[in-house]
Formats: sequence, C-alpha cells, structure tokens
Amino acid sequence: MDKSLKKFFTKLVETPSPSGYEQKAQQVYRDFVAEYCDEVKTDVHGNVIAHKKGDGKVKIMISGHVDEIGFMVNYIDNDGYLYVKPIGGIDTSLLPGLRVNVYGKDDKIVRGVFGRIPIHIMSPENKGKHPKIHELWIDIGAKDKKDAEKKVAIGNIVTFSPGLETLNKDVITTKATDNKVGVFVAAVILKHLADEKTSAHVYSVSSVQEEIGIRGARTSAFSVDPDVGIAIDVTVASDHPGTDKKSLGEISVGKGPVVVVGPNINPKVHELLHQAAENKKIKVQTEVASRATGTDANAIQVSRGGVATGLISIANRYMHSPNEVISLNDLYDATVLLAEFIKLINDSTDFTP
Repeated sequence: MDKSLKKFFTKLVETPSPSGYEQKAQQVYRDFVAEYCDEVKTDVHGNVIAHKKGDGKVKIMISGHVDEIGFMVNYIDNDGYLYVKPIGGIDTSLLPGLRVNVYGKDDKIVRGVFGRIPIHIMSPENKGKHPKIHELWIDIGAKDKKDAEKKVAIGNIVTFSPGLETLNKDVITTKATDNKVGVFVAAVILKHLADEKTSAHVYSVSSVQEEIGIRGARTSAFSVDPDVGIAIDVTVASDHPGTDKKSLGEISVGKGPVVVVGPNINPKVHELLHQAAENKKIKVQTEVASRATGTDANAIQVSRGGVATGLISIANRYMHSPNEVISLNDLYDATVLLAEFIKLINDSTDFTP
C-alpha cells in the first residue's frame, strides 16, 4: 500500500464516527471518491453513495459501514464526572483506566479517562467481575458539575483514543478497523477503476448505523436497487490465544482477504470472487457462515426482490476493542480483488442459483 492510501486510511480511522454521528468521516470519504466517480451524493439517512457509470445495465453495490462503536454522555454528576451509554457492542472489562476523547462543545476534544474503584478497596465479591457501564465514569479533571458543563454537554459523543501504529511490517493497530476497512475498500475500488471501462454501474457506498442494527445498508440498497451487492467488513481472526478453530475456522491476519460462503452468499458471486482472486494471483481465505451474517450483506441480500450478494472480510484481532489488529496487505488485496470481480460482470452474467 502506497503512502497516499495509508494516509487516507489513517484519516478515516482517526475521524470519529459512532453510529448516528458519521458526518465527519463521511466527508473524508466524499473528498476521496469525488475524483474517481461520475456522481456522489448523501441521502437523508447519511449514507454516501458514489456512482461510476458503466456501459451496460447491471448495477453493483459495494458497501462498507463507516460507523464505529462509541459512547454518548448521559449524565454529569455534582462532582463533574461523566456517565455514558454505549453505542454498539462494548466489552466493559476493557474500559477501566482507558483514555478516551470526549467531543465536547463546538466539537472541541476533551481528554478523559474511564474510572473505577481501585482493586485495593474493591469488595471481594466485585473482584474479577465485569463492571456494568453505569458503574464506570469518565474523569475529565473537572472541579465540579459546573466546571464540566463548560466543556461537555449531555449527548456529546465519546470514542476510544485515535492513532494508528505499526506493530510489524504491514500489521497495524488502531481503534476502528471495524469498519473503516470497508469504507477504504469501497473508495479505493473506484480509484482502481477510474481509467477502466466497465459494463456494470458501480455504486460504492459508505453506509451508516451498522453497529446498531445494519440500518444504512438497508436504506441504501433499497434506493440503489442493485443486481449484485458486496459487503466489506472485518471478521474474527482465530490466530491468537483463546480462540477455537474448530468453532471459528482457520482465519489469520496476513494470509489474505476472507471470502465468505453460506446461505447469505450467492453461489455465482462466490465463484466469481474466487475467479477474480485467481486472475490476480491473490491468496484468499474461506469463512463459513451457516446463517445470515451480522454484516451489511444481511440487509442487502433481502432488499426488494432479492440481490445476488457476497461478503469479503478482513481478518481482525481484538474486534470491538481500543486496539484492533489487521494486515494492510490483506486490506489492499481486497481492493484489487473486488476491482477485478467488477470487471468480470456484464449484462449476460446470470446470478440465478
């Protein structure tokens, strides 16, 4: 991955975008894709849809959800401590002592830390237990409630601390690979295809509110009305301690994009994704999803009269944590794979099972 694309990805993951508050990250996406598409628009739900025209009739929708998990300020006590509600699935055991960004009044960043009773004075029955979210607070160093309210208001959003770090060669860690990787792929596909003529119309969608119920993919798929839909997301890597390959399958960071197979996936789409990988000599991994997936592919497949759907995932360690881990090589290969997939499709391609 070249420096310009890594810079774009870094900007995506560092821009806050909890569900319902995706606007700033969506602008990052719009700024990138504007050069490579014929039209870009934002719908009333907040989805950003970039359209590259094709010569034929087939419409392909590529969807990555831009929203990340986070928090909303729900209460400020008399001593100036903030209490929050989660946006999306949060493992509260990870939070005590964690530094966070509170996006306060006028979007000014207020630094804070999740507080909890120290282990030294914790009751025996609470030691080792996962705290409930209302048992934790965020300390912003305020003197009291009045002082806190000068900087922060009820409803302000909170995210894990931004920052992308390289662990080893192409292996990186950051707070929101889930699912800025999908937005990155949807955008970079358009760059790959910028000087290519395709039969298919390509709609690259940065969708919203996946983390609270796969909502943006549902509304954008309805409006685009695609023939083919590909979701890009992350999936749980099974290459670290504590995972069970007999349950999860063998999914590793750095061993290629993950092509998902199962009832949520159209057989012809699955076949063509493998054909594209073979054409480009890209190594791919296989994940079995024996039921509807918890991704945008779920909503896309059953939109209107049905859509021929596929799912490409990026292996991700420590999902929904402040430090998710992926391979940038896996991420870039996914962009090349899907650009080739699009070029294989024309008006005569039959997706009927």
